[in-house]
Amino acid sequence: MLTELEEKIVASIQEDMPIVHRPYLVLARQIGVTEAQYLETLQSLCDRGVIRRFGVTIRHQKSGFGANAMTAWIVDEDRIETVGEIMASFVEVSHCYRRNPTGSWPYNLYTMIHGTDEADCIETAGKMSEKADVRTYQLLFSRRELKKTSMKYYPDAI
Repeated sequence: MLTELEEKIVASIQEDMPIVHRPYLVLARQIGVTEAQYLETLQSLCDRGVIRRFGVTIRHQKSGFGANAMTAWIVDEDRIETVGEIMASFVEVSHCYRRNPTGSWPYNLYTMIHGTDEADCIETAGKMSEKADVRTYQLLFSRRELKKTSMKYYPDAI
């Protein structure tokens, strides 16, 4: 269970960060605590594993990436960790997940590849295939973004 302050801090870091010299000071003031209290509590949440990571959502179309492809790979289970680390090491990859295959869909490793265009994504997938020695994969290109939001925890806390 989180305290009221912890819930407020979690809620506050889910929105856009203020682009200022001391963004945590601005966030602390918004919830009525000092910057030191805010940072100490935030550090505690991280230390306890409540918060595992901080991420940034970039609108890839506005940042020069014209294409992205969810790429599904078939990887031998005894190699999944090694292959996942290799594929995750590519700068063009923003996500890398292991998922359970199904009877009609045998793919068990997924990567999101970003590129300037589809040919760029295809080229990156080829390099990944070569480096990881995985030959069976499918590129699933995004055609239209229907929804893209982050999960909101404690929406009523602030």
